[in-house]
Amino acid sequence: MKRGERIYAYIQQGSEAWPGDQVTGRIGFDAQQIAAALDILRNNVSKELNELHRQGKIVKFLGRPVLYFDKACLESALGVELGEGACQFDDVEAISQSKAPAEPENPFARLIGADRSLKRQVEQAKAAILYPPDGLHTLIVGQTGVGKTLFAHMMFEYGKTMHRFAEDAPFVTFNCADYYNNPQLLISHVFGYVKGAFTGAEQSKAGLVEEADGGVLFLDEIHRLPPEGQEMIFYFMDTGTFNRLGETRRSRQAKVLIIGATTEDPDSVLTKTFVRRIPNIMKIPPLAERSSGEKLDIIKLMFQDEAQRVKKPIRVGVETIKALVGSIGSGNVGQLKSNIKLLCAQAFLSGIDSPEGIEVDFKMLPQQIRNGLLTLSANRQALAEVTKALGSDSCIIVPPGPEFQLTDADSGVEPFNLYQVVEAKVDLLKGEGISSDLIKQILATDVNIYVRNLYNKKHSVNMTTRERLLKIVDASLVDFAEHVALYVQKRMNSSYHDRFLYAFSLHLSAFLKRVKSKDVPHKELEGAVPQDSLCLEVAQEIGSLIEKHYHIEVPRVEIEYIALLLESSQEDDLDDRVVIVVATHGQSTATSMVEVAQRLFGTTDVSVLAVDMPLEVRPQAVLDKMTAMLKSMHCLKGVLILADMGSLCNLGPSLEKSIEVPVRTIDMVSTPLILEAMRKAELAGMDLDGLYDSLASFHGYEARDVTKDEELAKVTDDGRVVVTICSTGQGTALKLKSLVEDILRGAGQSLPVIPVGLVKLEERLQEIAEGHRIVAAVGVKKPAMRIPFIPLEAIIDGAGEAALLEIVTGSRGTVRPRQGSRVVQNLCAESLRKFLTYLNPEKVLPLLMEFDQRLEAGRAEPLANPLRIRLLVHCGCALERCVMRKPLHYGGNPAELDRRKVQQLQKAAELFSEKLHLTLATDEYYFMAEMI
Repeated sequence: MKRGERIYAYIQQGSEAWPGDQVTGRIGFDAQQIAAALDILRNNVSKELNELHRQGKIVKFLGRPVLYFDKACLESALGVELGEGACQFDDVEAISQSKAPAEPENPFARLIGADRSLKRQVEQAKAAILYPPDGLHTLIVGQTGVGKTLFAHMMFEYGKTMHRFAEDAPFVTFNCADYYNNPQLLISHVFGYVKGAFTGAEQSKAGLVEEADGGVLFLDEIHRLPPEGQEMIFYFMDTGTFNRLGETRRSRQAKVLIIGATTEDPDSVLTKTFVRRIPNIMKIPPLAERSSGEKLDIIKLMFQDEAQRVKKPIRVGVETIKALVGSIGSGNVGQLKSNIKLLCAQAFLSGIDSPEGIEVDFKMLPQQIRNGLLTLSANRQALAEVTKALGSDSCIIVPPGPEFQLTDADSGVEPFNLYQVVEAKVDLLKGEGISSDLIKQILATDVNIYVRNLYNKKHSVNMTTRERLLKIVDASLVDFAEHVALYVQKRMNSSYHDRFLYAFSLHLSAFLKRVKSKDVPHKELEGAVPQDSLCLEVAQEIGSLIEKHYHIEVPRVEIEYIALLLESSQEDDLDDRVVIVVATHGQSTATSMVEVAQRLFGTTDVSVLAVDMPLEVRPQAVLDKMTAMLKSMHCLKGVLILADMGSLCNLGPSLEKSIEVPVRTIDMVSTPLILEAMRKAELAGMDLDGLYDSLASFHGYEARDVTKDEELAKVTDDGRVVVTICSTGQGTALKLKSLVEDILRGAGQSLPVIPVGLVKLEERLQEIAEGHRIVAAVGVKKPAMRIPFIPLEAIIDGAGEAALLEIVTGSRGTVRPRQGSRVVQNLCAESLRKFLTYLNPEKVLPLLMEFDQRLEAGRAEPLANPLRIRLLVHCGCALERCVMRKPLHYGGNPAELDRRKVQQLQKAAELFSEKLHLTLATDEYYFMAEMI
């Protein structure tokens, strides 16, 4: 039995056993399930399933994963006929909906770009057809080959769909250029003539206007009409009456919608009186001005037409399609269609005896089309868009299906071979005489898109990256790749882990096979990555790790491959960042501040936007500009507005309502404030509220060893200050100062905190007290002066934090439980920075504080702060050990531990599984239970 027959028999057998009373549930069998049951490779199962679906034997249920079911069994169970051909639905209920009477099809839905670049023209066309009582006469302007005639036909079809025209209404086409040298003959052809009107008119004849009565008269190249012909046309537009050539009275009537088309400027080639009679003038943009996505869709459609003609699948190389996109010029759709027809004809001749199909190869392209690849490569953004849309494999068009799909249309495991991607492309481009610099640019873009698409397709599968890798490569290689990925994440201070881990594991496997077979990588790749690139530097370090681990030599060219992977593997985490908007009064104040901050920060990241407000511009206009900018980008985590003053500080609520994401505003913007916001948003990954709280009292990058005069100058309006006391007034005292400031800032207080030493303590306090009121002292020694004192131990223990806030605010309960203790957060953060090597302490700390809150909620009494700090630091280190797959082993007797404490810890730690997909080892809970 063949492979496809085995798979179909398995689906049939399972479908027959399916209980018919569960028609509302998800049914079917996914490719992974079938592969495991029949011991067939996953990608081969996907290929056979697609073929069975095309043959109409099985039904496809869309979703993740895609499910398949026997079509005959489903028809029998549901009592419906699903018709001929392939069927696919979102769920079982969609089958019954699919059998409902269909809505009239909108003809414009078939027009590529109807919802994109041609959206305004489509709306104009619909309005022209529906405008009472008889529609609006229309002039379509555009270059030769842009689709003016097609657009006119779609307008007519839309009119029939909306019952504006009868089903048998005529659509009459006339090209005015056919008779432009003989105006009289042209007019007689349009309006008709009577017997004897001119020599040879032996009998009367009706014209196109009478023939089009009740429908549309499409006048192509209308600019060829002579002035007297235009006059007769606009008189007919005005009155609905006309006369044949040779008649003296306009006594004839017809109801005709005129649609004209011209390649020229109407104001230059048509009389002004004629143009004024046409209320609806629309311009169709040339194909070269339309988006890359629309160009690709048009190319796909044309190849589909050719596949149906030759009745064979057509394989088209990615570089061929790129060359076709880049070759699009003034010839527009017509020229593109001719090029594709010629290519398919040549491919058909070459593969006439091949039952598998025909192949359109880059080598068969004429030189002018090959040059299109160079044209496209000159526009890096367009090249990236096209590469992303196409992927890296050849594309296959299968008749008569409507899909333009990659070789493996399903999401099964597919081979990753970076060598093949790069070397085949280098050979192809080098053979065309393309320069080395341009080859490197194309390579960098293609590899970038290839790696991203590869991992994104896998990301939908309900397995971890490690689980997916273990189905392809051995565990020891994955262990080493995980070690390298963690090293990269720490070394480059960025989110590299999953995507790089996946791509690097597969590439390392291919590299080791090449080493074994002594197959040296392609030398022409060298230089594709800039020599001063951090990626190249880290790649060299990775090469050393490979050499040390596998005891092999890593050639220089392999370092280039790894550097390309690094450049292509950085995570797209714009969704997870706060967008910063700098808004100031003036012509270019905000723009200048952002440019300076970006240069100092070393980035031009799009998550920092500048909005300038000239003095004559109204606030509403600025709000509209902000809204438009933010709606065009990812800002799901929120927006922080850094404004200077006035109305800009009050736009937050309106903006939040418009874009439906949280918005916070901080006034008195400065360049240091922008820098600090960028640092905390980009590097520390703070959320919106955390970012707002940390910046609310930021006043610049001050020197930490401030003088006493500077400290005394920074007092509140009522003169209140807090002092911290340690042995020297430096070192520990400054750390304590920072801790106390954070406690006060968290409660919305901005009192100055002044560190002092034990030497001449009382004299120093007297100096501070002259003209200022010391509300509290925090530290290692109680001063003789009668001021409230809070010992350092009390601050660390937690009781002192509440006492300090009570003294400052005059009320209890100012510590917000949801935020947790500022002391605990600060001390935990300091410890984690010392102990964590791979995980980012700034991103782990919020999860640890949430873990603390969940644990506290399940306990009868709270833990003391010193114990909480020990517990949270241990938990943070346990998370890193989990990532490194090196958990601790508990040496005691677990039976002696309080089982309730272990369960409380495990329940609180569920959030790590939810948000980090990490599960701590059971022994880690035993250590933590022993602590508490």
